[in-house]
Amino acid sequence: MNNKILKNLFIEKTLTKQEAKNLFIELSKGKINQTQIVAIATIYNMRTPTLEEIVGFRQAMMELSIKINLTEFNAVDIVGTGGDEKNTFNISTLACFIVAGTGEKVIKHGSFSFSSITGSSNILKGLGYHFTNKEENLKNQLDKVGICYLHAPIFHPVLNRISGVRKELGVKTVFNTLGPLLNPGKPKNQLLGVNNLELARIYYYMYQNTKNNYAIIHSLDGYDEITLTSDVKCYTPKGERFYSIKELGIGKKQIKVNPNELKGGKNTEENIRIFISVLSGEGTLAQNEVVLTNATFALSLLNQDSLENNYDKAKYSLKSGKAKNILKKLLSL
Repeated sequence: MNNKILKNLFIEKTLTKQEAKNLFIELSKGKINQTQIVAIATIYNMRTPTLEEIVGFRQAMMELSIKINLTEFNAVDIVGTGGDEKNTFNISTLACFIVAGTGEKVIKHGSFSFSSITGSSNILKGLGYHFTNKEENLKNQLDKVGICYLHAPIFHPVLNRISGVRKELGVKTVFNTLGPLLNPGKPKNQLLGVNNLELARIYYYMYQNTKNNYAIIHSLDGYDEITLTSDVKCYTPKGERFYSIKELGIGKKQIKVNPNELKGGKNTEENIRIFISVLSGEGTLAQNEVVLTNATFALSLLNQDSLENNYDKAKYSLKSGKAKNILKKLLSL
């Protein structure tokens, strides 16, 4: 590894886009040892990467990734950075099944958890879903069911190199920051949850230079999704705006959720139980409303309908059992 880059990082210099890109290419070739990886992860835990660094890291990851082409589908991804240390149940993944239950297409990207108890990959693997990076299988899932799942490590080999370090560190790393930006299916629409405002702005600057249709959301009390525990800052191609809790109570009386009502389980088994319970229409009011609100925002990226109409579609998908049926069909393929 070029020690000059590491020295510069230690004296708080930032990398150019090209230096950042080269750093990740060296990482992928095994030219960076475990101790250096820990050092790099620690540095980026002490400061947010710059826009240039994130763009460079992302370019390297996408160039090195396994390629698939799913651009024929007008699909959405609902994904968060994780690392908000709130241990919520799997809100984004549930919202994906609700969106698919309305007849829309979802290309969900995710991984095992490193900074919380259960990631979306832990849930789906626990339910018996088989990860694949074969384009024909994924297209088949999108055609027949309306949702496919892209397990990050089988598309981004570099992630396997650093998974041991991430597990041992057990805290968020720069890879949490990058995760939502690395969907190999390149869905045209993305609902991106970010756990801090500085990073949300960096994402926003970056996405302004893309053709993507996006909504970048940050709950002001630090969640990386809409949780109805506080107001939300939202960035879209139209600009930035606040949504108050009252506005997020879409067409109903205001619902303010207590953070304790969103807690996940102590292990993957408990989180799978919560996941199935919500999908079966047996979730608490707080669990349902939070999942439905995230699904509503995702639907609003796919169509021009009002939030109220999209909320009704999401609610019907959940209450009619359509969302749960999507999971059954996906697992039976």
